[in-house]
Amino acid sequence: QKIQEDLNKQLFDNLVNFLRRSHSEFQDNTAEWTCRMKSREIPTAALILGVNVTDHDLTFRSLSEVLLNNVTPYVALLEAKDCPGIKNLIQKLMGQLMNCYIDVDSLEDEDSVQVSQNRIRCSMTSLVNWYENVIKKTDSETPSKKKPSSSRHWQSPPVVVVFKDLESFTTKVLQDFIVISSQHIRELPLVLIFGIATSPMIIHSLLPHSVSSLLCIELFQSLSCKEHLSTIIDKLLLTPQFPFKLGEKVLQVLLNIFLYHDFSVQNFIKGFQLCVVEHFYCQPLSVLCCQLADSKKRVNSLSHDQCENIRRLPSFRRYVERQASEKQVALLTADNFLKETIQKLLEELHVYHENYVLVLRCLHVFTSSLPKYPLGKQIRELHCACLENQVWETEEYESSLQLARMLNKSDLVTMLQQCVEIFVSSSGKEFDKTVEKLEKFLTQFQKLEAEAFQEQDVSVSSQKELQKKTDLYHLQKTLLELKESRRSKKLTKFEMLRFEVVDYIDSLVRNYLVPADHKTLHEIVYFNTASVLRGHLNAAPRIALHTALNNPYCYLKNQALKSDGGNISNKAPDICIAYKLHLECGRLINLVDWLEAFSTVVTAAEGPNADAASSDQVDDIIHARFIRAVSELELLGFIKPSKQKTDHVARLTWGGC
Repeated sequence: QKIQEDLNKQLFDNLVNFLRRSHSEFQDNTAEWTCRMKSREIPTAALILGVNVTDHDLTFRSLSEVLLNNVTPYVALLEAKDCPGIKNLIQKLMGQLMNCYIDVDSLEDEDSVQVSQNRIRCSMTSLVNWYENVIKKTDSETPSKKKPSSSRHWQSPPVVVVFKDLESFTTKVLQDFIVISSQHIRELPLVLIFGIATSPMIIHSLLPHSVSSLLCIELFQSLSCKEHLSTIIDKLLLTPQFPFKLGEKVLQVLLNIFLYHDFSVQNFIKGFQLCVVEHFYCQPLSVLCCQLADSKKRVNSLSHDQCENIRRLPSFRRYVERQASEKQVALLTADNFLKETIQKLLEELHVYHENYVLVLRCLHVFTSSLPKYPLGKQIRELHCACLENQVWETEEYESSLQLARMLNKSDLVTMLQQCVEIFVSSSGKEFDKTVEKLEKFLTQFQKLEAEAFQEQDVSVSSQKELQKKTDLYHLQKTLLELKESRRSKKLTKFEMLRFEVVDYIDSLVRNYLVPADHKTLHEIVYFNTASVLRGHLNAAPRIALHTALNNPYCYLKNQALKSDGGNISNKAPDICIAYKLHLECGRLINLVDWLEAFSTVVTAAEGPNADAASSDQVDDIIHARFIRAVSELELLGFIKPSKQKTDHVARLTWGGC
């Protein structure tokens, strides 16, 4: 939420400035406002938010809070589903502005509404009268009686009406509201904000020219959802502040859903929260996924069973295999020695994350400036590549190095300066020598620049000497020497220095951007179960429904519901019994045969000695249970009544899942 507030701050500031300009013109009664009044133009902000509709609610809530706290107490948020007609729109608008309940039924009686037990007409005239009364009442109050919140609001504050989903509003409702509002713009400082998901052209598609000409429109563009997501990943995932990390496959699942499904940052964050819950619920060693300052206390409190769980981790077993035989025995038998080793390994893992983030940002400075972006333009793409495997072994990395060896001097110097700033920002002393080395490169580039001016003067003088030679023999000899020198041309000092810089960055990548799954105890802080996450987020309702009806034990966990093979248990819910029986039928199902089979399964446990006197009563109960089960299957869409035969139903699904 804090990151989103920072990202939207510029947008909200621009909107507040727009409101201030519109309000000052109304308050000062300037010539521009007079001209606007004559043409009945309503100040309108067209807010382009993008197609990530699920994120719009949070944006509008934040915008509403900003306006209510700093600009005006009169803000109304309208949605198309609540405004099917102009009456409903006016009712919703007045209800929000007056902060009261308005009876919908009263709209049918002379367009009036019930407000604080006083009957008033539901119209723009009533709204104008209410606004004038409120302003007079506020102005007449002494400063001591005024509420503290009202002091933050402007004098004669504007009435802001926000249409959250402009594309969903009907044309007639919008036209009627704008035309009616334009007739009262002299008395009511109304400002409209259109929330647009597609394009500003939708305004002209919805409104004819005679209506759109009543609006004084200014466009505002919000931050794109991709940039928003990159900032979220940069501030939340690529930081040692939070110990929990996402594995490469899990992060790729979340990114694929974002890029190919909904572009929703909020849904990405919900997926991230689901990963946190799954990790801390399913991983018994997640107790050690904490800040480094708390890890020592938690390591010392590990039980013997938890120590055994650590010994079973694949990464720890690989670590033990690399140790000497005596140390292997101690790690596998002595819990105290194991706890000391775990603490050291967790500290190394924390240092690895700090170094990883810094070098990743430095590499991103180089790769994001290259043409065609072999490793991606966004840092999230580079992060996924580094998590997946050893990035220096990929073709994309090799092509990036080749392109980096062709950079000009100004770009290279700028990148080195940015890398120095990144490494200087680190709190540790790990990269002190790295900073010295990069600053040394910068100094050498400055020296080369000074030498280049001198070489330029020498080349100019040599060309002048060449022009002085009028003898054809000497002229040909000199040209041949120049040609030979160009063929056997050696690398210049700048090219050699450029190769040295790129090779040094390459060495940093190979040392610090090792994939996380190569580190010991990475299972404690990394969530890698992508299949579980995919099962939660990629909904498959038909498979889930078939599983629930075909094998109810999967969800109910009742031992009595366990069945072997295709047997039908009479302990199962009635809908499950009816569903399994209907799978054995063809296109048309005879209801009488289906009922007999259902009754046979249900009464299977009673045996042959059942009381005959109560058989009629039992049949009625079974018949009622069967009718209910069939009705439920029809509601779920598995069957439907057949017009061919009245005592049959048609099956709508085929095959298993």
